[in-house]
Amino acid sequence: MQKEDPRYIAYLSLLQQELVPAMGCTEPVAIAYAASKARELLGDVPDSVHIGCSGSIIKNVKSVTVPNTGGMKGLEAAAAAGIIAGDPSRILEVISGVTPDQFPLIREYLETADIQVEHLNSEHVFEILITVQKDAHSASVRITDTHTHITLLEKDGQIQYESLSEYSETQSPERQLLNVADIYDFAKNLDPKDVIPVLSRQIACNMAIAEEGLRNPYGANIGKTLLRFHGGADAPIEIRARAWAAAGSDARMYGCNMPVVINSGSGNQGITVSVPVILYARDMGASDELLYRSLALANLIAIQQKTYIGTLSAFCGAVCAGVGAGAGIAFLMGEDLKTIAHTIANALAILPGMVCDGAKPSCAAKISLAVEAGIFGYQMYKNGQQFYAGDGLVVKGVDANVRNIGRLGREGMRETNREIIEMMLDGNNLSDSPGDKC
Repeated sequence: MQKEDPRYIAYLSLLQQELVPAMGCTEPVAIAYAASKARELLGDVPDSVHIGCSGSIIKNVKSVTVPNTGGMKGLEAAAAAGIIAGDPSRILEVISGVTPDQFPLIREYLETADIQVEHLNSEHVFEILITVQKDAHSASVRITDTHTHITLLEKDGQIQYESLSEYSETQSPERQLLNVADIYDFAKNLDPKDVIPVLSRQIACNMAIAEEGLRNPYGANIGKTLLRFHGGADAPIEIRARAWAAAGSDARMYGCNMPVVINSGSGNQGITVSVPVILYARDMGASDELLYRSLALANLIAIQQKTYIGTLSAFCGAVCAGVGAGAGIAFLMGEDLKTIAHTIANALAILPGMVCDGAKPSCAAKISLAVEAGIFGYQMYKNGQQFYAGDGLVVKGVDANVRNIGRLGREGMRETNREIIEMMLDGNNLSDSPGDKC
């Protein structure tokens, strides 16, 4: 594949678009971004805030700690942080500049402002509508489909900007070119200089937060627990890959304010798809060039899967990222296209039903399992084993398998997603007490 090839240009563009830094879980950060834009448009700190969200946003915000808030959780805290101390020009790092002396101001605003949350019955899986008011003035900001896709800016009833075009990941010209064979060709023939800016940042950021998660107590300490029971620093590389990826999520879900380079709109997926590949590369003494090629392949394999599933669904996105990591590790080991294709197909057959029940500390455990599935999918094929067409959802052809799983996540699990959201919105099922019995 040559640099002038439309596929080369498209794949490079996708990496540049998708692998961007974000600080904090991206759904509460999207709330903070929309709220900060609304405050900017209003021109003043509002007295009242109305937060309208699709169910999948509520699901992914309610249980995760918002960074740079002093440990607060929820939609109201995310909006308050954006309004009081957010910088909308920093987009998904909108609250990265918040200082500890601003924490009391955010908390005071939460206590004094009139902040209402509404569950929007939206046709969009991903929708945020923030409306703020101060005296006789108001402003509204709507974000749909992806974390930064602003589709409405309105002030005092006058539309400042509105996008009427329908957004569709599957119809994106660049994404339509994604297939496993061409991704492999791209990784084999890319000029490493083209990907160093995005991938070197992914390596630096995502390994730093993984190290932080192993150094200090965060969440359920999944990463540290894995190492403790499997040999610590001398654990097999398969365990260390799972533990380091989980540790990054441990820190991130518990409000660590370190940035992560995301994949498909998710920091957890960005960690999952990259950290295991980096650890394997370091363990085997691989060159930087080989690591860049392997990460390029891993990231694009994850993006391909999420293209069919969608930004948010009941299908846990860590599975896609874990599959991408397994493929990246296989490439790192010098495997051919056939082996990488079977790695993907095997891994997708292992964990196709892991549901997303929102962002929270247990995401780290799911990441560990997703990485394990990706690695085991590779080990299976190297041991002469594979799943065959007709085994459950497995069909002939790796890209057909990717589409099948995408259909399951986007269409088949739509009702599952609604049921999960209803269960999470049921006040009788909400509790922060670890001692509650089932």
